[in-house]
Formats: sequence, structure tokens, C-alpha cells
Amino acid sequence: MGQVYRARDNRLSRSVALKVLTSGSADRFIQEARAASALNRPNIVTIYDVGESAGVSYIVMELIEGQTLRQSVSAGPLPVARLLAIAVQIADALAAAHGKGILHRDLKPANIMIGPDGRAKILDFGLAKLAHRESEHSLTQPGTVLGTFGYMAPEQARGEPGDLDARDHA
Repeated sequence: MGQVYRARDNRLSRSVALKVLTSGSADRFIQEARAASALNRPNIVTIYDVGESAGVSYIVMELIEGQTLRQSVSAGPLPVARLLAIAVQIADALAAAHGKGILHRDLKPANIMIGPDGRAKILDFGLAKLAHRESEHSLTQPGTVLGTFGYMAPEQARGEPGDLDARDHA
């Protein structure tokens, strides 16, 4: 879908993450930017800009140093206290998103960054569902399966019609 690069915002003298669309629809980038930018939470990545240049769609977001949760757990079991601290942060961020009618729909260890300070940040809202907004270009239709199979609700994995809500999304 997208490739992420470390980049430099020269106007504001800061490092940023630059995600460029490598395949798929630019509508997913707009969806991702709308969903993440609607949430101002310490545990959700901050979007700075979204656009297109020379036919390439991009999102500029905060650069998060550290590693993904997937990388963290691949090194071995996490201490219980650290695991619980991460879980609470993720649950708080998801509760805030769900409270605004936003469902991530692709939550997995690879989409959670853990900074050196231990702060967890949820990334990649490209498959998010915005419950309170109508979209000209629906990303999902009955019978369509998008996301990572092992992390989907059973109904979502089967491509069943109907609305997903916070009960269906972990």
C-alpha cells in the first residue's frame, strides 16, 4: 500500500515520517488522514499534511522513534508491567477513536509503535471506518475483505455485509 520514509520538514526544522502510496487507491490515503487527524490523542500518530505531488499521493506525519510492537514481542516475552502499560495506552486510544465513530479495522502489532519512552502510538488508519461521515468512495463493500486476516473479527474476515462497530473491533 505505502512506503514510509524518514524525511525533513525544512520549514519547521523537524524530522517527519513521509508515507507515499506505492499501490492501491489514493482514497485510502485520504481516509487514513481524515481518521487519524480527527483524533488528537497522545497514543495516535499525528498527521501534519496530506496531498499529491507529481502524481504521487503522500501523508506527512510525526516521526516516531522506536520499534513496532511486533518487533518488541519478537525479541521475547515482554515484562507483565510493560505489557499492561502498552495495553492500557492502546485501549485508551481505541476508546477515544470509537467515541468519535472511528474504527481502525487493521489493528495489529505491526501498526503500533513503541517509543523509547515506552509510549505506544497507533499507526495506519488506512482501513478505518468513519461511522459519522459519508464518503463518496466507499472502501469496503459486502463480500470485500480488507485488512490482516489474523486480526479481524470473524464477521469481517468472512466479508459479511453489515456495519462493524466497536464491539466487532479489538
